[in-house]
Amino acid sequence: MGQLNAAMLAAGTGNGFGTTAWWGFSPALNLQAMSLESSTDHLKLSQNGVPELNILLVGSIDARHILKTMSQMHRQPRRKISFYILENNLEAVSRQLLFLNLALEPPDKMGLQEKGETFLELMGNTHLRSQTAAYLQEKAALFIRYITDSDFQLANLPVLDFSALKFRERDQLEAIFQFWRNPDPQAFQIKQLWDLRLRQYLGTRYDSRRGVCDWDLTMKLHEHGAITINFHEFFHWRNTGVAFEMREATYDVPNKTLASGRLIKHKGEPIPARGYWGDIATGPYIIFGIEAEDPSLLKTINGRPSNNAQEISLQNVTALLYELRYHTRYDPSAPSEQGKDNDGLQNGGACTVLGTTQGLPATEDVRVHFLPLECLPELHHKAKYQQLFNLFFFSCSMVHYLKPNLSLLSAPKATLIAELTNFLPDLRKEQVSEFSSRVTRLARDAGFVPVEETDKKPFSLFQLGDQEVADNPHEIIPPEIEVPGP
Repeated sequence: MGQLNAAMLAAGTGNGFGTTAWWGFSPALNLQAMSLESSTDHLKLSQNGVPELNILLVGSIDARHILKTMSQMHRQPRRKISFYILENNLEAVSRQLLFLNLALEPPDKMGLQEKGETFLELMGNTHLRSQTAAYLQEKAALFIRYITDSDFQLANLPVLDFSALKFRERDQLEAIFQFWRNPDPQAFQIKQLWDLRLRQYLGTRYDSRRGVCDWDLTMKLHEHGAITINFHEFFHWRNTGVAFEMREATYDVPNKTLASGRLIKHKGEPIPARGYWGDIATGPYIIFGIEAEDPSLLKTINGRPSNNAQEISLQNVTALLYELRYHTRYDPSAPSEQGKDNDGLQNGGACTVLGTTQGLPATEDVRVHFLPLECLPELHHKAKYQQLFNLFFFSCSMVHYLKPNLSLLSAPKATLIAELTNFLPDLRKEQVSEFSSRVTRLARDAGFVPVEETDKKPFSLFQLGDQEVADNPHEIIPPEIEVPGP
């Protein structure tokens, strides 16, 4: 976050972005489909002859790209995909474990509709329903065992790999899950913390926050294409932190996954504190709520979207989870072939022929590796990562890690996707443009060249140029044994 936040504060624009990102600031991507053809032409083959696609995600935060890529694997030629996750805080790691585990829950444990609602609730709400809070407590206990017992984790969720994490990081993850498991609602007073953060962010504008909200939505988010977000839902989220209310139910249990720790000064001494230091400006609607494959979701009536971002988010997440399970596209208009679907889908909407999938997600060709925090500057010292990655994704908060050494990690003709700051309302147009230019400079310095103009898109796309890794003037790789690493 550092450089981006510093730029915001120096410009006097406030800090709605926060210091701990809980969701991305761009829509979910099928990374396999985004990978350039020239990149996939250079894939190595596994022992059984299946091409291997290796993807490094730097600051992806919320597992959206992993889940969308996994769910749509059946649309592309068969490949083994290894995701490598690199974050700058363990709270983001813990939430990705939560979302991946939730998406892969067996159908007899949780129906599709409930799964989609629970996913959005945990991802974007400050407050949960009691049953969602109970689910979180239950899974926190399970995750503690995953982190402390690798044999148990491999037997139950082999798609994930925590082996590269340091012992200290595992201990800290265990502490996070212990906190999630704590049933005391007073342990995280998110309502007060949210309001305090909102007051600090808006300052003298707090009493006119409705007008500020309207301006940010129409002049910033809508201008960049997020027109499905309506004022009612956006203002409700800005005011309360609750983005998704899909049931006539009470959302009153604090969502402990949105708590993070930091050192604050008290009487001149730094002390550890737990609070909410995340986004209060953009909201979680961007990742699943502004785009859709189903054109009917984006229809307008008298110039206004017929569906809001919450409705589109739920439909997109449901479709993703359905496709992950059945390996066929979700058709909400098709009559269910299973009557009132024992998977929890109501009012029809499901399936073509299910074949022999038995409703289990295909994970045999997927591995998700969690890397030590902020290890990218040293990653190229390890031989197993050199020239490994066919595709990179950098979030806007971590593009400062985009350094010349990246070319040492790159497979031939590797694809680079960088998230831009289009959906950060705190930034003026010239700052958004300057950020995009800076990303291009950083990419070029790392040996990547722009592939296409993406002025109106929230990403920049690059490809590794024609250069020999051994000729890179920026770095001499020392012997592996001399340099500790992940």
